[in-house]
Amino acid sequence: MNLKICVKLIMYFSFYMFLSGNSIYAAGPSEKLYDIKFSFEGIFGKFDIPSARRGLQLYREVCAGCHGLKYVAYRNLSSLGFSDEEIKTIASEYETKDGPNDEGEMYYRSALPSDKFVDPYENEKAAKAMNNGVAPPDLSLIVKARANGSKYLYSLLVGYEDAPEGFDVANGYYNKFYPGNIIAMPQPLYGDDVEYYDFTEASLEQEALDLVAFLTWTSNPEMHERKKMGFKVFLFLLFMTSLLFLSYKKIWKEIK
Repeated sequence: MNLKICVKLIMYFSFYMFLSGNSIYAAGPSEKLYDIKFSFEGIFGKFDIPSARRGLQLYREVCAGCHGLKYVAYRNLSSLGFSDEEIKTIASEYETKDGPNDEGEMYYRSALPSDKFVDPYENEKAAKAMNNGVAPPDLSLIVKARANGSKYLYSLLVGYEDAPEGFDVANGYYNKFYPGNIIAMPQPLYGDDVEYYDFTEASLEQEALDLVAFLTWTSNPEMHERKKMGFKVFLFLLFMTSLLFLSYKKIWKEIK
């Protein structure tokens, strides 16, 4: 293949990956999702830190009883603006199993900033036993695991409705955005589920936005840094391309 064509293909592919910044996702629902414009979308998008912090509060007060965050450490909260002391305080509110000790026994201790978020269940079998045979999914990467992850999750959270007449919901709850419309998880958010630390009104839509902001962060905490680096690399490639083109024109000017 011609070298020039190869270079162009590589540049086009790199530019596409920089613009998209997306992974390959699993299939989602057929229902059209709510077209929410999140602050972290686009090339220059970044996390709304106050919203993500409120989402953490929602997770801790509403979701943590059933869902874990096994890939997120408490110390990672520093990127959401929490100080070392605040992180220590948050971690110390949970107990995690450790050991064995000198007697060869496992024991419980207060979690440390270096620990991952403590799971609500001892193990997967315990999770299944407490949830009708199905373990609740871990939420660390839930946004990456769904097509249009953030929009899908927002739509799901606000998509609970009364089932249409004649629709059998004996095995779950009706949600117009969930594939098949029957979801095992009861509606988690209703609005006014928490009293926000910053006194933001806790409507259903606001809670859904905040929880999605936080779970998008847990799925991709390095997003802002990656975008900054990608933009720098793009500018560097653009500069080098221009320099090579000018060099090419100068070198071959006389021959042409």
